[in-house]
Amino acid sequence: MNISYNWLRDYLDIDLNAAELSTILTNIGLEVEAVEHYEKIKGGLEGFVIGEVRTCERHPDADKLSITTVDIGSGTMLNIVCGAPNVATGQKVVVATVGSTVYKGDESLEIRKTRLRGVVSEGMICAEDEIGMGSNHDGILILSPDAKTGTPAKEYFNLEHDTIFAIGLTPNRIDSVSHYGVARDLAAFLGNEKNIRVRLPDTGAFKTDNTSYKVDVSIENPDSCNRYAGVSMTGVTIGSSPQWLQERLLAIGLNPICNVVDVTNFVMHELGQPLHAFDADQLSGHRIIVKNMPAGTPFITLDGIEHKLAAEDLMICDAAGPVAIAGVFGGLHSGVTPDTRNIFLESAYFNPVSVRNTARRLSISTDASFRFERGIDPNITITALKRTALLIKETAGGSVSSAIVDVYPRPIHPVKVVVTYKNIDRLIGISIDRARIKSILKSLEINILEESPDRLLLEVPPYRVDVTREADIIEEILRIYGYNNVPVSETLKTSLSYTAKPDREKLVNRISDLLCGSGFTEIMSNSITSSAYYEKLKTYPSENLVRIMNPLSNELNVMRQTLIFGGLEAIIHNVNRKNPNLRLFEYGNCYFYNPENSKKEPLAPYHEEFHFGIFLTGLKNEPNWTVKEENTTFFQLKGYVENALLHLGFDIQSLQAELYTGKPDLYEQAIQLKHDNIPVAEIAVLSKDLVASFDIKSDVFYADLIWETIVNITAGFRLQFAELPRFPEVRRDLALLLNKTVTFEEVKELAYKTERQLLKKVSLFDVYEDEKIGKDKKSYAVSFILQDKEKTLTDERIEKAMKNLMAAYIKDLHAEIR
Repeated sequence: MNISYNWLRDYLDIDLNAAELSTILTNIGLEVEAVEHYEKIKGGLEGFVIGEVRTCERHPDADKLSITTVDIGSGTMLNIVCGAPNVATGQKVVVATVGSTVYKGDESLEIRKTRLRGVVSEGMICAEDEIGMGSNHDGILILSPDAKTGTPAKEYFNLEHDTIFAIGLTPNRIDSVSHYGVARDLAAFLGNEKNIRVRLPDTGAFKTDNTSYKVDVSIENPDSCNRYAGVSMTGVTIGSSPQWLQERLLAIGLNPICNVVDVTNFVMHELGQPLHAFDADQLSGHRIIVKNMPAGTPFITLDGIEHKLAAEDLMICDAAGPVAIAGVFGGLHSGVTPDTRNIFLESAYFNPVSVRNTARRLSISTDASFRFERGIDPNITITALKRTALLIKETAGGSVSSAIVDVYPRPIHPVKVVVTYKNIDRLIGISIDRARIKSILKSLEINILEESPDRLLLEVPPYRVDVTREADIIEEILRIYGYNNVPVSETLKTSLSYTAKPDREKLVNRISDLLCGSGFTEIMSNSITSSAYYEKLKTYPSENLVRIMNPLSNELNVMRQTLIFGGLEAIIHNVNRKNPNLRLFEYGNCYFYNPENSKKEPLAPYHEEFHFGIFLTGLKNEPNWTVKEENTTFFQLKGYVENALLHLGFDIQSLQAELYTGKPDLYEQAIQLKHDNIPVAEIAVLSKDLVASFDIKSDVFYADLIWETIVNITAGFRLQFAELPRFPEVRRDLALLLNKTVTFEEVKELAYKTERQLLKKVSLFDVYEDEKIGKDKKSYAVSFILQDKEKTLTDERIEKAMKNLMAAYIKDLHAEIR
């Protein structure tokens, strides 16, 4: 949200510089994200002055050039060569002096002292397009003879400079979505020290000129429209807005449209009340009916797009049908045109939930819906209406041709809150003077209905939709009192606490640090995602999705059931930015809904699971002249997963690896790693169709650490220390010719079963397949590490152990020893 400093001062007498005001705004909860300086004319005419042409002669070497001497009030005449046909002695002109910059569209020209056809030129006499005052370039701009020589051009043209504050407004602070709202908050902060008060724009001059054009208003759905007010105006003339109004809108980034529309936009940004000007002659039956239409009713909005209405969508209708979507967008023929002469001004309060649901369902976001769906001030409706009517009379003429119609079937009352001094002191951490507290409450327009030595009964104005509890009141007091005014205690009070083992956070951090050290990058995806990802999945069916009741958009309408889609979004985001070689990890909750439990207690159908996902894609290493270019592989990811489990205390040799076919719509191929037949991780090549749906060309490898299971298992682990072996280990290798159906897991398990005493490690270091050794055969090259903790191994014991292993392979696996 952009706030103009000059505009702000219309309601508040302040003289603070930009840095001071930024600090104050941020301290009171209106964080200033950026500060920009606005100039009506680019460059602000710095270095441009008013001059008088004292002499003017034709250039001897150029028919279209003139040699002039110009007085700019500095005591020294400037020699300027000018190409304009209308330059003459005695004229008052605008001079761009040496060092200044002339802007023309996106181009700029720095004025320098130079020679033109052998004659020195010390500046430039400007045309109106060269100073941003118009588009004419037929000749120089000739000023009034009364213009004072030497006057800076920005003073002569009375250029307004402004400072624009970009405020990152949080959703709960809709009360400050206008210049008046920000001024009101500043007055609350500054008023206690400088007695500054905010001024509401004066509407005392409003009056009904005649009653010749009445529009009847009725509300059929008071649940969705608490208040609807309007007034008719006749005889208006649609045209351009005056300069002051255009400059106000341009300063905050709005383009002027026409006087009537500009006034409604101005008042919305001034007071926070959205308004709409209907072409009254287009309202059938001179009636406004606020109601819902049947589901499926077609409606074309101002942008020419047709929408199908839902039965819940609140509409503004005339006698013939809908003319606008309440609080969201006008209809195709609802707005003013150059031919409009009579208008009906709307100022209303619509139910925030109703507006939000309609805006999100139709995927329409407007300045009006932004305000209505967060909750505007219901008590400023009439003030805004009068202010708008007065400004339209000023800028477009016309007459107020009806009394104000104000239909208010469901009045919104102030919220009453009880607050105790004990809780104020407890939550803030210090005791604030009671008079100061009451002064702050008064400055926030929070009325004190009753007070006693220990408590206050307060009445909160309806525009503070976020202040409904005692804690909210205390936060408001602290916000105005100043967070920085709460001293930091010199003592630290703490208590001993017991943390259940294993510490989940420490385990997560341990694996995160391990992966970061291996070249991985942590990603953080939104846990709210799109239901479209799950529509055709069997692994995670859409009926198990936890749905958002009021989604921000159709792309953010459910809670995730897996980390896969967030990871793929991150991958394609990086691939599209020329960063295809990725090692990523993410951890977080996944959310599930079980409709079978819906008849039990309200929360019974819902549960969440913590998962740790790892992604690999692209090249194994960044290409360079010392390393061969290789793609990432399934086994590379398997190594990272095993290393992670090793650091969590698992015995890698005891883990079982089994083929996994449980998620065919997500995994192309996969295995499960099990500890005592309990799955602890899934390692997979993601489905080619799934990856292609994200427009990713390369394979994506994914691992899911089943965290809850891992935590439960590691809870039983105990840290043990063992003496380093004093005697050396011995390695022996075997080449086994086996059937293709035999897995390395079987080879490893049989080895440990056969040689329990000496065997420490079994590794597979080569696999060979060829028709020469048989179509159904493969050759495993396996290494065995043997070691005795008590003494050095002899050749006899080594040979005996290896013979036992070979005999077991021949007998149980029908192996051939090569």
